[in-house]
Parts: sequence; C-alpha cells; structure tokens
Amino acid sequence: MMRGGTLRMLIWVSSALYLICASLGFDPVDNFLIDCGSSTNQTVGDRVFVADESYSTVLSTPEKIFVNTNSNFSSSSIDLALYQTARIFNGVSRYTFPIRKQGRHWVRLYFSPFVQNSYNLSKAKFSVSAQTFTLLKDYQIEGGFLIKEYLLNITSSTLILTFTPSPNSFAFVNALEVILLPDELIPENARTIGLKKTDQSLSQLALQTHVRVNMGNETVSPQNDTLWRFWDSDYWYLKHNGLATFVSKKEAVKFSGSPTKYIAPSSVYGTATMLDTAKETRMIANLTWFFDVDPGFEYLVRFHFCDVISPHAQPVHVILKVFINDLSVSDSLDLTNLTSNVLGRPYFMDVIMRASDSPRMKVSVGSHSTDGGYVYPITFLNGLEIMKISNSRSSLDVSSTTSSKMKVGVIVGLAVGLFLVIVLAIVVFLLYRRRRQAHSIHSKSEDVMVNAVEGKDYNGTAMFSVSKIGYRFPLAAIQEATENFSENLLIGVGGFGKVYKGVLRDNTKVAVKRGAPQSKQGLVEFQTEIEMLSQFRHRHLVSLIGYCDEKDELIIIYEYMENGSLKNHLYESDLPCLSWRKRLEICIGAAKGLHYLHTSSEKTIIHRDVKSANILLDGNLMVKVADFGLSKNGPEIDQTHVSTAVKGSFGYLDPEYLTRQQLTEKSDVYSFGVVMFEVLCGRPVIDPSLSREEVSLVEWAMKRLQNGKLEEIVDPRLAGQVKPDSLRKFGDIAAKCLAERGVDRPTVGDVLWNLESVLQLEGNDGRSDHASPVNHLETSTVSTAELSMASLGDIAGVSMSKVFAQMVREDMR
Repeated sequence: MMRGGTLRMLIWVSSALYLICASLGFDPVDNFLIDCGSSTNQTVGDRVFVADESYSTVLSTPEKIFVNTNSNFSSSSIDLALYQTARIFNGVSRYTFPIRKQGRHWVRLYFSPFVQNSYNLSKAKFSVSAQTFTLLKDYQIEGGFLIKEYLLNITSSTLILTFTPSPNSFAFVNALEVILLPDELIPENARTIGLKKTDQSLSQLALQTHVRVNMGNETVSPQNDTLWRFWDSDYWYLKHNGLATFVSKKEAVKFSGSPTKYIAPSSVYGTATMLDTAKETRMIANLTWFFDVDPGFEYLVRFHFCDVISPHAQPVHVILKVFINDLSVSDSLDLTNLTSNVLGRPYFMDVIMRASDSPRMKVSVGSHSTDGGYVYPITFLNGLEIMKISNSRSSLDVSSTTSSKMKVGVIVGLAVGLFLVIVLAIVVFLLYRRRRQAHSIHSKSEDVMVNAVEGKDYNGTAMFSVSKIGYRFPLAAIQEATENFSENLLIGVGGFGKVYKGVLRDNTKVAVKRGAPQSKQGLVEFQTEIEMLSQFRHRHLVSLIGYCDEKDELIIIYEYMENGSLKNHLYESDLPCLSWRKRLEICIGAAKGLHYLHTSSEKTIIHRDVKSANILLDGNLMVKVADFGLSKNGPEIDQTHVSTAVKGSFGYLDPEYLTRQQLTEKSDVYSFGVVMFEVLCGRPVIDPSLSREEVSLVEWAMKRLQNGKLEEIVDPRLAGQVKPDSLRKFGDIAAKCLAERGVDRPTVGDVLWNLESVLQLEGNDGRSDHASPVNHLETSTVSTAELSMASLGDIAGVSMSKVFAQMVREDMR
C-alpha cells in the first residue's frame, strides 16, 4: 500500500509535468516518466524523467537492485542518457500507476543491455504484462537500444505493469513512460481489408507501434513531434528509391479542424515521397514500400496524406489508388474532395489489415486514371504508421501466434515424420560406420608415415584432418607453440577471448586466438570468422592459417603481426610515434582492405567492428584489417540494408545502425571516419577523464572542424609535420564519413581515392612502397571496377585451396 504523503507527492509531480506539457500545447493529466535505476532526475529534450527513487512506492518488488554503466554514450540522433541506468527485477514485480482519466495511454519501455558487476543484461529473459494484456513473453534483448511502445485503453483507476523473470533469470528496464493520449489519436473502430467483417472495434484491444515512417527521406526526432514520437525515414523501405523524389515544404501545411497536429506534426505532413515521372516511363506505376512484420497478427495501418506538391495557382485534382499486399485499400481516394479542395490540408486514413503468414507487408500508392486516359496525376505519400493489434489470446508477443501454429505442425509433423526419421537414422548410421572403417585404415597408414619422418609418437591416432575451409591443428601442437597458453605470451584480450603469441615447429610466428568458455557468442563468432577469412585473401586483410575445435576448444590461428595494433601505436603504449605520412599510409591500407570486403564478391561483406584495435601492423608496418567475428553478408541486390541486432564497439557505432538496427556498408564507413580522427588526434574515442566537451572524440573533433580550428586538436607529437591543405582535406573526408545519414556518406572507394590525394599533397619525398597504385584518377568518385582492377596487386589469391597448399608445415598434415 502507498503511504498518503508519498501518493500526494506523486500526484504533485505528475501535475507539475502536466503544467509543463500544457505550456507546450499538450496536456496529459496522466504523465509518468521514470528514469529506472537512477537516483537523480534526467532531462531529455524538454521533458524530465524523474528519478526511480521518487516512484518507489508505486512499485512492488522483492529487492531494490540498481545498476549503471560507466560507458559515456554519445550520439546526436538519440539521447542515450536514459540507457545508462537500469532497475533489475529478480522476482515478479509490479508498478501500480494511479490513473486520473480513463482512455488510451502510451506505455513506452526503454531497453539497452550492458554488463555491470554480476549482471549481464543481455542474458536477462522475462515477460511483461499490462492489465490483462501480454506485451512481451520470455523476451531477451541481445544488444542495441530499443523502445517498445504500446497503446492501451485503460478503463480502471489504476494501470498495473508487471515484470516477470523467466525461470533462473531476471528482468530489467532502463526507463518507462505512461502517458494519457489525446482522444482523437486512436479511433473506436476502423474499416477492414481482407476480412469478412467490414469494420472492427478497437476499444477493447491493445496496440503496439510496429512501424512509424516519415516519407520524404527525413527522420523526425521526439523533440520535433507533438507527442514525442520518433519517425523513421522511408528511404530504407522504398523498393525503388531511384524512382522517387523527396519533397519538403513544411510551411505549406494548413491545420484546420481534423486532423490536428497530434495525429502527425507538420514535419510529417510537410514532407512527401513522390513518384518521379521523368524517371518512370511506364503508363501505370506505383510507389512501393516493404516492411517487416510479425506474421499471424492483424495490423492497424494509418496513411498520412497532404498535398504540399501541387502549384497553388493551379490546384491539381488528386485521386490515388492505395494497396496493402496487393489488396485494394482504395481504388479512387479523392484527396481533393476529402480536403475540401484546400492545398496543404492534412488527411489520414485508417484500415485494419488481416493477419498473414508473410513476414513482410507491401504498401503501394499509385495514380488513378480517369476518362480512359493514362495521364500522370501526382502520386505521393507523406507518412505511414503500422500498429500491431492484440490477438485472441490478448497478446502482442510474436510467440503467442507462432506457438499455436507450431503445435498443429508438430502433431502432424511427428505423425508423418517419425517413420522418415527412423529410416534416415538407420541410413546415416550405416554410412557413418562404413566411412569410419575406411577412415581408420587411412589414418593408421598415414600415422605410420608421419611418425617415421618426425620421430614423434602421437599414440597412433589421427588428431586432425584437412577441412574444406582450412587446416585443422591438433590442440597439442597449439599448446606446444604457446607454451601451454602461457600468460607471458599473452598479447591481447577481446570479447571472444585471449590472444597469444605462438611459434610453430618451423619457427613461424603466429597469433593464437583462444575463445573464452563463458563467451555466449563464441561459437557463432568462431564459425563466422573462419567462413569469412576462407572466402578471401588480400595483402591488407589478416591471413587465416588454421583453427582448432578439439576438446571444446575454439581456437583460430593467424599470421603474427609483429607491431600490434594501430591503437597501441597511437596512445596506449610507449612505442615510437608514427609519422603523419605513415599514418596516412596506414589509413590507405585499411581502406583498401575494407574496399576489398565491400566489392570483391557479388554480395558485400560488412566488417561491423572497424576500430583502431582491429587494424594491425606487421614488422614493416604493413597494415592488415583483422577480427571478422562480427562480420555479416550485405543486403541482397533488391534491398538497401540488413536488419540485425546492434553489435560492435561503443564510440564507433553508426548512429543509423544504432537506432534502427539497419546495417549497411556505410556503417563501416562511419566507423572508419572515427578511426581517421583517432589517427589525427592520437587519443581514445571515449575518454571520461577529459572535460565534458572533450569526452567524445567525434563531437570534439567535429566542433573544432566546424569552427575552423582543426589544427588545435592534432596530435602534439605531429607538430610541424602536417601541411594545412593536407589537414583540411583529411578533416573533410573524416567529416563526410561521419554524416548522420548513411546515404550522405561516401563509399570506401571514394574515401580511398581522397586519402591518396591527401598523401600526394604531402609530397613524394620518402614515399612508401606500400602506397596505393591508384594515383592518376581524374574524378572524385571511383568506380568499383576501376578500384578493383587498380588493386589487383593487393590480392594474394582467392582460392583457399591454393593458399593452404603453400602453408604445409610439419605441424599439419
């Protein structure tokens, strides 16, 4: 039970927030903003998230557990302060919020896992419910920054939000919001598409925001929205973005009656994606977007229209056709009549889309032909929202639909498949026994030959075999090479495990990366790294020598890089200072390695963890990019990105990837831009020991660049070495790499060419042999074909069978 004084204080806090919001034009009488795990208030934009301590009496939990991270996050596209603390729930815990006005409320949950003391939040597994609705079921968050947004119709005097840890686990939340919504935001019912009933009531159902996009290729931040919503750019979802033109005329929006700015702000209605008829020559054409959805759910889909495109002197009669999954939503949406022939007046349309087994939703807008002609009226869309509707189980969690379908499938599958499984098992056993007999005979004869040559006794057992992806080393040989993993030979520690220096029997030096047993991602990263390194070989990519997976060990063996990492040479050791010329050559070499990854095969390979610690230097300071455990294949030819959980290193993460979990090769470009400033300044990416202004290298460097004072942050050890023209161009390249939007960043090929020109500005005296052969290109943009041909000298061979044929040593057979 809440104490009376504390309850009055909470109501006072809520009222204060109410007055603040009222001054901004929106007055929710229920407005709870909590910075979970925090003992102080946190200001985010124009809102104040109250310290968790202030709301402790509305929470029933077995134990008070606060955790925080010491990482200093920085990004201009999202305020990450709320993600630095969290409250842990080690048992069933309930927030009971007093509700002053019944109606639709937003419940927003903020999640970002981090590791603190004995808690690794990425291993948390839990369920969340609100009233009678299941929001999340046995949910686990691998990484990144996540906001779950729900819309609940509260018909009682309290809202009960329950966190339930899964068995042998715990729950957590970084921040949460409970806010009353304007009555007009969600309708009582909506027209249906693909269902027998023509309309459906929404009053007793819960909704979850699944997609909210602003057309016109512009994002809208919560601070620029009337209800603190985030609107993603539609660029990532467009099927043919080359056929689209993006329009921005926010000043042309005219709110009059319904809809109001709470449905969507002028920053949404004032931008649009329009079909470019000059590029599209077919008689009938559509604008089409694709969105990932959870199969098995119905969705409330909201279309936002506002004609800010037509010339005011001669209004165009706009009639559109709208489709979802090729089903007609409207064959003749007459916007001109619906907006009373007022240009710039907003209009929105809600429909409920039937449940589908497809994980993708296709949305199309086209022009409506009239009078038998096929003249091009304008075709456009301003915004789109897709909200998941709770199912018959009162659940919004995807497992509630997949599990029921799986039960049916399992029953049928077991009946049909049991016989096949038994037959297959018998066949596999017979084949395995035959192969084992043949392999045993071969191994014994081979061991006799090896033992006779080496004079060594391996107890007559074959301890390794040749694999199609590389050489498999015996654990005994690796233990011998590393003196049984002696700490004296330890040269590095990473997320995967420890790295040791080793010496093979033929005196070849190697780097041995041994996976840590507790590493959850160890096996995945181990397999990924071997698969990736087996696809290519390039002078600026570290070479794979072999691996070992014996006795639960996960070990990868690389060529040894005598001079360690670029990071060590810049600021983490007493090593001699790298000259400015050498630093440029290292950047060029690293760019060549990344360019090869991005362009050498039909599908782009995205490194995903570009940082100075993963750029290694051999005995001659030849640069090689390393650590491919997080690498991923790029998007398919008809896609713009790969949707994946956020992984990488803080300080180097692309803000678009961080906020949208959409990975592209431009994510590597952003990380490379961070490395460039590291090279220039000779300091860490995040340094908490510095003043607040200087903690983030990227923000500090960009401010100095914009103020024309970049020379003030150059590594003092480079005094007198950097020519002004060279510095200016180098800074400009880095800044372009760090553009907020990926589409505004150059390709790695462009970066490589420009870095070459920076090196040329430094003059040719003492030019290194490692400089790129791309010296005489006349344009600022380099084609993939040109660079691939120019870099042929860097490719040591692509066939791994040829590569490993040159690696035969007495340690391997």
